[in-house]
Amino acid sequence: MSENHNRHLETPAAGQVRTRDRAALYRGNEPAFADWVLGAGLAAHDDLTQVRVHDMVDILERRGRVRDRAEAWRILAAADRITKAAMWLVVHMTYARNVRTDGTPLDAEDFKAGPDGHTGGSLNMVPAYVGYLAANALGGMTRSWLMGQGHCVAAIDAVNLIVNNMSSEQENRYSFSDPGLTRFVRDFYSYEITAEGRPASALGSHVNAHTAGGLIEGGYLGFAGLLYGHMPQPGEHLVAFMSDGAFEEQRGSDWAPRWWRSKDTGPVAPIMIANGRRIDQRTTMAQSGGVDWFRRHLRLNGFDPIDLDGRDPAAFAWAIFEIEERLAADALAVREKDEAPAIRLHYGIAETVKGFGFPGAGTNRAHNLPLEGNPRTDAAARRDFNEGAANLWVPPKDLSDAVLALNNHDASGRPKERAHPLISRPAVTPSLPEPPWHASEGRRNVSPMEGLDQYFEALVLANPGLRARVGNPDEMRSNRMNATLDLLKHRVTAPEPGMPESETGGVITALNEEAVICAVLGNKSGLNLAVSYEAFATKMLGALRQDLIFTRQLIAAGRQPYWLGLPVVLTSHTWENGKNELSHQDTTAAETMWAEMSDLSRVVFPVDWNSAVACLRDVFRSHGAIWTMVVPKREVPDVLSPELAQRALADGAVCLRDVGGDDPELILVAIGAYQLAETLTASDRLKEKSVRHRVIVMVEPGRFRSTRDDHEAKMTASDATLEIFFPETAGARVFVAHTRPEPLCGLLRRLDTGLRKSKFLGFCGRGGTLDTNGMLFANRSSWAHVLAAAADVTGRRALDFLTEAEFDAVQGRRAPAGVLFKGHDV
Repeated sequence: MSENHNRHLETPAAGQVRTRDRAALYRGNEPAFADWVLGAGLAAHDDLTQVRVHDMVDILERRGRVRDRAEAWRILAAADRITKAAMWLVVHMTYARNVRTDGTPLDAEDFKAGPDGHTGGSLNMVPAYVGYLAANALGGMTRSWLMGQGHCVAAIDAVNLIVNNMSSEQENRYSFSDPGLTRFVRDFYSYEITAEGRPASALGSHVNAHTAGGLIEGGYLGFAGLLYGHMPQPGEHLVAFMSDGAFEEQRGSDWAPRWWRSKDTGPVAPIMIANGRRIDQRTTMAQSGGVDWFRRHLRLNGFDPIDLDGRDPAAFAWAIFEIEERLAADALAVREKDEAPAIRLHYGIAETVKGFGFPGAGTNRAHNLPLEGNPRTDAAARRDFNEGAANLWVPPKDLSDAVLALNNHDASGRPKERAHPLISRPAVTPSLPEPPWHASEGRRNVSPMEGLDQYFEALVLANPGLRARVGNPDEMRSNRMNATLDLLKHRVTAPEPGMPESETGGVITALNEEAVICAVLGNKSGLNLAVSYEAFATKMLGALRQDLIFTRQLIAAGRQPYWLGLPVVLTSHTWENGKNELSHQDTTAAETMWAEMSDLSRVVFPVDWNSAVACLRDVFRSHGAIWTMVVPKREVPDVLSPELAQRALADGAVCLRDVGGDDPELILVAIGAYQLAETLTASDRLKEKSVRHRVIVMVEPGRFRSTRDDHEAKMTASDATLEIFFPETAGARVFVAHTRPEPLCGLLRRLDTGLRKSKFLGFCGRGGTLDTNGMLFANRSSWAHVLAAAADVTGRRALDFLTEAEFDAVQGRRAPAGVLFKGHDV
């Protein structure tokens, strides 16, 4: 235990008095404290917790945060009773199909035929969440909360029902009564589906849009540890619950002290529920030395570990209070020194037993179904359930009084926890300066990434009230983000002289894609941008998908996202990164992101400076969407005028050439800057051959997909729009894509006119140490391959468009250098 643990322990003798003796000692002059000391029958408050909490109440009373000490003890006693009742309800959610609030035993027919639930972790989360509620009631302040272990949602939903903190959907469906709770437990893992193909239940197996106050689904374990340090704005308080099992999942959570600063981020209270078990064995932490090992790990990484009793809601309330007290003291010291060093983050370790409070605790069974059998068919399991539930039952009158004590929102003038600050922010509306357009196309070769850089810098300067964050796995300068880096600077703990570094920098840099993408996903009320090598953005996909899923659920529930769109810029990409072998040549990220729902997962391929800056402006006009922008960093020709660029973004595509009139024989579709260059070269040859054709620049393929629901239908092209771009009479089509051709073919099924009439070219997984010309040739996407495909779909011979030497190169009979291209683009 660190010295800080003893900061407030002004009564060391108290720790030497046994619990019941102390209760008797205080019975005469502080009966409310004595009642709390005895607990509610589940677990007595240990001596250290009693001393800590007694000291906390003294401080709260001196500061006037509670009317008197008795009010504080009533709140904490109420927390004990609500904890028991919520654990009672959690085990019913797993096993029971009928609920009896009078606590009478259940019979065989009262149990589910197929019980299910993450019971052990949910039981452990109950005292944590109730402790959070108690901390809010004691301090008269509603904090925000985050839970990384989303499968423990039963704890949140059970407590919320008991204290009437439900979302409107749940409030309309459930109540604390026999019928209301029976419906509640039957909805849990009911698998019922509506006619629209959606879950009928307002409950989920993980946090969902109907979970009051929920911020993330938590189905992708480990991301909460990467998010919490970036989430609260100054003045907002956040409590983050995590698990020792999830600690193994995503590396980078131990970097939080590198990023958190009191000057630009609100207080965070990270607390790990350390129960020592994951699904079917001990956690790696437990195998490595347990909490003692974790304590050392935290200290080595800039944390100040604080131990607490993970069975006791009062211990959680104290830990939240203590963490915030220490952060406030540290922040004051920083302000007095007029410095901004990294502060040691204070981190709670709530040690407990998995499934504490119910039979099967501490076993592998506790993860899911802690009883050894199904109570519906097994008499011994039924007996164990009823005995375990009886130990958790709280008389309804006692529970009602406890809820009244905890729900002091009106008296303190604070919102209910379902409307905590991070979930109730107003919509972000940025100031959008005019992009730095290039006045006319075809004048010069420039890097579209430099255009993005200039415009993002302008956006940051135009919006000083929006906290700016850039997620950067590495190589800002290589990726042409120089102005942004010089303005915002890398965030570090000890700046290196002469480098663009600052203790309060806005660029979060680490060679860990999961960590840096969470830096911008966590900054929900700010202005964000992420930049990555295309090949390595695949490591971001889990975090991005989790965000998209939850945002989509919110919209379906009638809640619009308040946060601005997020540009995830993929550059140094497949076609310009050939020199670094196939490990750096991968189009998976864009293909995966367009598999998500296209109204929120926008995948775009700007082809030049103007289309890149037009796209970035559209990103910050949107809310809740993630825009995957595949952008060249090398110099490419200005092709689109500002007007054409904006039209391309508005419609998803634009017609760049219409050779031979309004009745084209052939349509060439280019997706990507390098693909457009090859397509235009092929178009020049077709024009020489008097072939009527059209060149379409498609910047957002998802706009032309077959829609999968009403939300997606609002942004996809209508049949009439398709006919304008792709008339049925022009059945011969060649698509030249940045991505692999197969997923593109599926995405553009509406435009595919069949195997004989439509050809799809793109990345074939071939690469090595090559330049751009070599990559294009190796993947059959050079201008000559486009012409060969054009001949095929129009019923001509390839030699109608190609010389014999060119055709031999396409056929793999001679090397392409000097035939298809002059040399290497080194």
